[in-house]
Amino acid sequence: MSATNEKINVAVVGATGYTGLELVKMLLNHPRFNLNYIANSEGGTTINVLHPSLNGVCEDEVKKANIDEMAASCTLVFLAVPHQTAMAFVKPLLEKGVKVVDLSADYRLPQDIYEEFYCPHTDEKNLKHVVYGLPEMNREALKSAILVANPGCFPTSAILGLLPFMDIRVANTPIIVDAKTGVSGAGKKLSESTHFVNVNDNLFAYNPLMHRHAPEIAQKLNVAFDEVNFVPHLVPLTRGMISSIYIQINSDEDVLERLKTFYMNEKFIRVSENPVDMKNVAGTNFCDIYVKRKGNVLFIASAIDNLMRGASSQALVNANLMMGLDEDLGIPNIAYVP
Repeated sequence: MSATNEKINVAVVGATGYTGLELVKMLLNHPRFNLNYIANSEGGTTINVLHPSLNGVCEDEVKKANIDEMAASCTLVFLAVPHQTAMAFVKPLLEKGVKVVDLSADYRLPQDIYEEFYCPHTDEKNLKHVVYGLPEMNREALKSAILVANPGCFPTSAILGLLPFMDIRVANTPIIVDAKTGVSGAGKKLSESTHFVNVNDNLFAYNPLMHRHAPEIAQKLNVAFDEVNFVPHLVPLTRGMISSIYIQINSDEDVLERLKTFYMNEKFIRVSENPVDMKNVAGTNFCDIYVKRKGNVLFIASAIDNLMRGASSQALVNANLMMGLDEDLGIPNIAYVP
């Protein structure tokens, strides 16, 4: 834990989007971080104009993102920007001694896998020392990280559900992840698939088996891509995510006890004895997990808030760890219920 109570100046780049908004909301009340710089690609506005929900709460200027200004005024920067955009910021910020939490996909994968599913990578150097920002996997490494790749929302839900059981999984058998997410996961940009008329009273799969998050799940679990059968679905909800996961195991042990033991010291994992739902984690950093077996087949259900544990609150947990703070400092833990 940090030895002083001195405020730490941080920036949010990409304040226009939903994940940027969630970061701003949490940082405004954070005991140790001072939101010193808010930016997007255009500037010339204020945060409450972009997000009227902040009227009377915060009316800070939103600037056009400038690396020199950020480096001169901030210790750490959150990049809530699209893939490919992020890497243009990361390299010069790190060169100027600024720590970075990147919410995009730019540093989550090795270069060859990234380029197969995204685009050419222009910062190979920093791929070599990035830390993948799933605290339950990499907590100690996060404490000394200068660059953190915040995990994707689907991989967060899937990996946390699978981690306790990977060493009793039957090798080379399918990992099936049937995931549902709210529309906010698609971001603010308008599209035909997220149009109200298309989403309302509807449910559908998209990019089945070849979604960009499938190689992230496979790579972090150290299994072959062909073993991960991942199918995301869009549901008519604003926020929330639940993954229904199926694997084969080779153990007769009590799988609920295994799950409880594996996560017994984790602040943001809640093991449930009943099937989990999205509502009980909405607005929090919790991941609720349920497991049930039938013979050698396991059903695992993992629920998170896609904007929070799947993005912004997990990013803030990572920043806390990077700066020597308690990881739960300033992290919401009361769900939006009802």
